[in-house]
Amino acid sequence: MKIGVPKEIKNHENRVGLVPGGVRQLVQDGHQLFIEKNAGMGIGISDADYIDAGAKILPSLEEVFETADMIIKVKEPQAREIALLKPHHILYTYLHLAADKPQTEGLMKSGCTAIAYETIQTPDGGLPLLLPMSEVAGRMATQVGATYLQNEYGGKGVLLGGVPGCRRSKVTVIGCGVAGTHAIKMAMGMGAEVTAIDLNVKRLAEIDDIFDTRITTLFSNVQNIEESVLQSDLVIGAVLIPGAKAPKLVTKEMIKGMENGSVVVDIAVDQGGCIENCKPTTHENPTFEIDGVTHYCVANMPGAVARTSTYALTNVTLRYARLIAQIGVEEAAAKDQAFKKGINIYKGDLVYKQVAEDLSLPYTPLTL
Repeated sequence: MKIGVPKEIKNHENRVGLVPGGVRQLVQDGHQLFIEKNAGMGIGISDADYIDAGAKILPSLEEVFETADMIIKVKEPQAREIALLKPHHILYTYLHLAADKPQTEGLMKSGCTAIAYETIQTPDGGLPLLLPMSEVAGRMATQVGATYLQNEYGGKGVLLGGVPGCRRSKVTVIGCGVAGTHAIKMAMGMGAEVTAIDLNVKRLAEIDDIFDTRITTLFSNVQNIEESVLQSDLVIGAVLIPGAKAPKLVTKEMIKGMENGSVVVDIAVDQGGCIENCKPTTHENPTFEIDGVTHYCVANMPGAVARTSTYALTNVTLRYARLIAQIGVEEAAAKDQAFKKGINIYKGDLVYKQVAEDLSLPYTPLTL
């Protein structure tokens, strides 16, 4: 198979779809790899590194799409990239379609087959291709929140862990999945007073056990969320419903009730956000203020630590890239049910039911 890796064009996105080790493996499997010029420069991977791994360098985005059968990316395709997709293309990347109707309609119109990293789901409910980026985003959320609580960034001027004789900052994490758990770990490590909120009582018991009762756990309902948000210096939204829009759990009224200089970080922004005020921001302009509260809603948070994120991502995406290249989408879906759930668009048809419902678009059951 001819496999193309374009340079990411989303704002401040320095990650890349494959590292040289992944290229070398696919070349050894018998495939041809085409990398756009300077695709890896943002994380210190040169064109020479890719050439040494067996790839051919192409000078433009257009040539990569024209040459390749499968496109491996990191972030959802931008308008310029969607315009280049053809019916024979297999697009393998993060999509997050449930919050993006224009992208979904564009992919459908192209006739391509699009596989979303974030909806490949194992029988136990695990999301193996989302896992490493959730780990990164969760850790970053606490780190970023602590930074924006500083006076120089418009924060209330509190240290997350306080010092002896001064109170610790209060942090609420809503959603105790992978991202939420890593946000909690970072907040606990920095000495904050942490409240974790989730719908899953079993998960709350696990979190309580992990942190040896040094954390407050609350069942997710309107009252518990409201009381915790109003008392918090930093609120981190880490809610995820695979393939679906995130529910709006933190309302505008709750934000109004927070102290000036407080911070909210919405990790769920890719799926529409779980904070009502949420709107996607970029690394170039990462925050906005509403009612005296700083909102950080960057839609590609792991892009800020692009080197770590790229290597972590390739570790989990390469397996399915090899599977697709070896036996094709149809046979791969027949052999691997986790992979089958990753197919969102098949030959132009929207085959992921939750996305169709969220966006009020026609749903076509997947028939291979």
